[in-house]
Formats: sequence, structure tokens, C-alpha cells
Amino acid sequence: MPFLYKIRYLLQETLLGLRRGGWLNWAAISTLLVLLFLVGIGVELSWGVEATVRSLGGQLEISVYLEPGRRGVELEPQIAQLPHVEAVRVITKEQAWRDLLLEMGIQEEAALETQLGENPLVDTLRVKADSAATLAQVAEQIRRLEGVDEVYYGSRVVEELAQLQELLRLGSLGVLGVLTLAAVAVTTTTIRLVVIARRREIEVMQLVGATAAWIYLPFVLQGCLFGLISALGAWGLVLGSRQLLQEALEQLIALPLIKVFQTGSDPLKAWFLPLLLLGMGISLGTSSSLIAVRKSAGRGF
Repeated sequence: MPFLYKIRYLLQETLLGLRRGGWLNWAAISTLLVLLFLVGIGVELSWGVEATVRSLGGQLEISVYLEPGRRGVELEPQIAQLPHVEAVRVITKEQAWRDLLLEMGIQEEAALETQLGENPLVDTLRVKADSAATLAQVAEQIRRLEGVDEVYYGSRVVEELAQLQELLRLGSLGVLGVLTLAAVAVTTTTIRLVVIARRREIEVMQLVGATAAWIYLPFVLQGCLFGLISALGAWGLVLGSRQLLQEALEQLIALPLIKVFQTGSDPLKAWFLPLLLLGMGISLGTSSSLIAVRKSAGRGF
């Protein structure tokens, strides 16, 4: 029973502190909520871009155009033995010529040859790398082979994704740093003002022999509650804004193959983000309360 009385007292004092805080409570909660929301979105975007970069190796191919007179079957074994090469497909100039005729709607090859002469195409190889990160390396190795005329691959796509990944990393660090300081400052100020407003009650409790930990624990719980509410709100916003952010990212870099929010198939990722937000919210709220309490009490617990 004494334990239940203590719990009841702590809850009553915590709620009393929330009433005393007034609108400052919402300032602290909203600042923490914005911070945690940006953390959640940043993590989701980083997962999506990372997954897309990994998958591009299977979706982008290196096109290798040979010099006239060289045959693809001659270079296929050399290219297949290069590091990070997953597959090589040879497209002969005869096959490419037939495909071109079909695309142009010409059924008789002789009819086109009378106008254009003999087949002007060259053998081509389609090379698949094991990942997008190795595309440039593989392309450079192929370019040095004898008999290779031109090498093309989706370098612009890979570079854009790498730049986006770096931009997200740097931008997130800067914004999160500023918002973390703001959240700690606002929460600390809120708790400290509540402590000041109740200083007479605190003095009476000190006179009757109450310990500092017992006096100030409700204020710490109040900060912890700020973090809990902010984390739940931020997770709700992340869930609600997924589709909008998916569409915005596709328009930003014009890559509809990017699917940012694919955490449902990974149980670890599905649980990691809400737990991360919850842990960050409670940690920031509690640490801010401790800073405010230590300043007000003039000594540690």
C-alpha cells in the first residue's frame, strides 16, 4: 500500500506540474515533435535511397559498343572474368539489325538494304554489375579492353543518388543539431518555470524533511512525459506522410523506381524506427528536466 500511495503522489504532482506549465507545455512538446518527426523522415529516406542504390546494380546495364569488325563472342569471356561483373549478354549486329527492322515496321530485310546498303551496326554487349557502386569501376575496366569503341551506363542516375544521399546526411545533421538544442532549451525552460512557480511548496517539503529526489522526481517525470507524447505524435506524422514524401522524392530526382518506404518486409526496420523515436523522445525530455532541476535545486540528487 505505501508503494501505491507513492505512485499516486508522483502522478498527482506530475499532472499538477503540467497544469502549471500551461502553453509552455505545448511549446516543449511541439519542438520535440518536430525534431523527432524530422529524425523519422530522415531515417526513412536514407533507407529508401540506400536500398535503391543497392538495387540499381540489377536494373542498370553497361552498354558496350565494339569496333567495326570485332565480334562480341570474342570479348565476352574477357569481360565475364572482370571483378564485379555479374552477367554478360551479347547482341550481334545481325540481331540488332533484325530488331531495328521490326521496330521500323519493315518485314523484308532486302527492301531496307537497297536503301541503306549493308548492315551498318556493330556488335554490342550488355554487362550487368553486381551493384550500382561498382558500375563506374566495371565500365572503366571494359573501356580499356582492345576492340571496345564506346561504353555507356547510367552514371548520371548513380551520381544523383550519391549526391542525394550525401545531401540528406549533411542536411539532417545540421537541422537536427539546431533542433536538438532548441528542444532541450525549451523543455528546460518549461520545467524550470514550473519549479519556480512551485518554489514555496518545495520549501515546505524541504522543511519537513523530504529528500531532493522525492521533491524533484515529478518534474523529471513531466519531461519524460513530454518526450513520450512527442515520440507518439512524430511516429503518427511519419506514417501519415509516407505517400506524400514518396511522390515528392520521385518528382525531385525523376526516378520512379525508388520506393522509399518498404520497411514492412523487414521486421527489424519496422520496429527500429518507432523504438528509436521513443528512446530519443524520452531521453531528451528526461535530460532536459534533469538540467532544469539541477539548476533549480542548486545541487545534484
